[in-house]
Amino acid sequence: MARLTARRALHAVPMLLIVTFGVFAVAAASPFDPVRAYAGTAALGADQETLDRLRENLGVDRPFTARWWDWLTSALGGDLGQSTVMRQPVAEVIGERLLWSTLLCAVAFAAAVLLGTVLGVLAARRPGSLTDRAVTSAAYVLEAAPVFWIALLAVWLFALRLDVLPAGGLTDTGSDRVTFGGLTEHLVLPAGVLAVSQLPWFTLYVRQGVGDALAEDPVRGARARGLSERTVLLGHALRSGLLPVLTLIGSRVPELITGALLVETVFSWPGIASATVEAATAVDFPLLAALTTLATAAVLAGNLLADLLYGLIDPRVKLEEM
Repeated sequence: MARLTARRALHAVPMLLIVTFGVFAVAAASPFDPVRAYAGTAALGADQETLDRLRENLGVDRPFTARWWDWLTSALGGDLGQSTVMRQPVAEVIGERLLWSTLLCAVAFAAAVLLGTVLGVLAARRPGSLTDRAVTSAAYVLEAAPVFWIALLAVWLFALRLDVLPAGGLTDTGSDRVTFGGLTEHLVLPAGVLAVSQLPWFTLYVRQGVGDALAEDPVRGARARGLSERTVLLGHALRSGLLPVLTLIGSRVPELITGALLVETVFSWPGIASATVEAATAVDFPLLAALTTLATAAVLAGNLLADLLYGLIDPRVKLEEM
C-alpha cells in the first residue's frame, strides 16, 4: 500500500506541473482583462497610462511563462501568492472555503453511494419487475438531466413554491453567525442536488454488479444450501457486486467537482468551486492556479483511493502489481 501511494505521488508531480502551466497559458489567452476586473468600475474612466501602470504593478504585463515560474517557485516555498479578485492571500481564500466545499461534497457523495446501493440492490433482486423498471427509468432520466437544471428546479419547488428550505447561502439573510441547525438547513438543498446528480451512476452500477453476482455459481450454491435470501443477497451477492462500484468512486471525482462548481454557484455556497468561477472570470492567475492544482490533486487522490479499496476488498488483486 505504501509503495503504491509513493509511486502514484511521484507520477502526480509532472502532471501537476503540466496542469499549472496550462492554467497560466489558457488564462493568458483569455479575452478577460485582469486589470479591468481588478479596478472594477474605476477602470471605465481611467486613461490608458493609468491602466498600463496598474498592469505593471500587478505583474500581468510579463510573459505568462515568467509569471508561472515565479508562482511555482513561491508555491514550493509555501507562498501561493495574492488573489487580485479576493484582495487577500490565496492561502487564506482556500483556508476559508475548503471546509465548506469538503462538507458539501462529502455529504452529497455519501448520500449518493448509500442511496444508490439501496436502490441498485432493490432493482437487482427481481430483474424486469416493476421496481426494477421504475428505478432504472428514473436513473436514466436523472443521468440525462443537467445538474444546474436540477438545482434551479429544487430552488423553485422547495424554496419558492413550498417555502420549506432556504434558497441559498450559508446563513439566513442579515445574519453572519453559523449555527448547526442553520447550517444543516442550508445544506439540504445543495447537498441533495449534488447527490441526485451522482445517484444514477451508483444505482446502475450496483444493479448491474449485484444482478451479475446473483447469477454466479457461488450464489446459486448458497441458495441450494438453504441459506436465507437475506444472507445470500447481503453476504454473497452484495459484496461481489460492489467491487465494480469501487472503481467508480475514483472516476466520479471529476464529475463531483464539476457538479459542485455549478451547485455552489446556483446556491451561493461559499466554497472553493464558487471561488474558481470568480478567479476564472477575473483572470486571477495565482488563485486560479492554486484551485486547479487542488482539484487535480483531489482527482488523483480519488483514483488512488479506489485502487486501494479494490485491492483491500478483492483478494485476487495484489497491490504490489498495480
